[in-house]
Amino acid sequence: MNAIQELQKYIGWKSSPKPHITLNDEYYAQLAPFRLPLILTVMTMLIGTIGYMTIDNFKLMDAIYQTGITFTTVGFGEISPISDLGRIFTITLIIFGFVVFSIAVGIIVEVIKKGELNKISKERRMLYEIARLKQHFVVCYHNDFTIQVTQQLRANHVPFVVVDPREDLEEIAKKYRYPYFVNEEPHTEAGILKSHLSSAKGVITLADNMADNIATIVSARLYEQEIGRLRKFLLIANAKSYEDEQKLIKLGADKVVTATKLMAQRINAMAIRPEMENLLQEFLYKKDTPLDMEEAKVSKTSWLALKKIKVARFRDVANVTVIGIRQKDGHFIPMPKGDTIILPESKLLLIGTSKGILAAKKIIRKKEKPEEINYV
Repeated sequence: MNAIQELQKYIGWKSSPKPHITLNDEYYAQLAPFRLPLILTVMTMLIGTIGYMTIDNFKLMDAIYQTGITFTTVGFGEISPISDLGRIFTITLIIFGFVVFSIAVGIIVEVIKKGELNKISKERRMLYEIARLKQHFVVCYHNDFTIQVTQQLRANHVPFVVVDPREDLEEIAKKYRYPYFVNEEPHTEAGILKSHLSSAKGVITLADNMADNIATIVSARLYEQEIGRLRKFLLIANAKSYEDEQKLIKLGADKVVTATKLMAQRINAMAIRPEMENLLQEFLYKKDTPLDMEEAKVSKTSWLALKKIKVARFRDVANVTVIGIRQKDGHFIPMPKGDTIILPESKLLLIGTSKGILAAKKIIRKKEKPEEINYV
């Protein structure tokens, strides 16, 4: 087995990822009723073949062919002369074949009528598709917020899975163009495993009540510890009040959006600096903009820790500019100069193209000074 794995690694062969819950047991349980007609069919073909070989000395292939056309009642006739005993045997075979087919059709109609096989088959296919996602978001609970959030995620080509326990989720997914969805409670083991949270970037929980958001956040953090994930999930939630916001942050949420607070901030921005607010809206929220803005954390092991900003030469290497530094204690330094010292665990606010910011982040994550900096 190790030799096979080494060979696959050498030639670059990668097996398709499998979902944590495959529904194989449920799927095969639905197929169990088909075992009886299948066994009867095989037995009939075997008995018929032996019968023709014994009664009328048919050759093996002739006996198999005669049994097949007789058993299925296609009406091709006799491929060679058959004795009276052989004809009696043929009539018996036709009657038995009709009975087997009647049983098979009855079972098929009953299984299709229940609809469980089709339902499980579609869900199983969906789970395999979700397992192939990387760095996706698990969006919990469908509501008006979810509709708007998923529209933005879809517009920016960010993969996502919507998880909600309501029975009409499939119809909702078709209406609002959710490509992937899971019909479970988000905080349950089934919801976590089916949404393949282990490979997700994070969770966005938008429940209408506080209790569901709390359960989802706590479950995500516990699962994070259980699988020993090195990079923590990004957990984003909504809240109705400042008190709820603080509770969610204490329980492990990274970002909490309060609708009333957010609306007040936007209105103030429009009232005080309308031109600037419009510019930021075009700059930050629309897709395919030429510039992007992101924060990049400088870890304790980064080669940039305790170095001056100008040493990194972000403008020359990645065409990116540092427009702010958020230190560990929360202090923010706007438009830092080149001689500003970068403290460990601080965050650099970068502005530039998406490609440039990605290159700058790679430079920041390195433990030793990159060689390419010496040649620019």
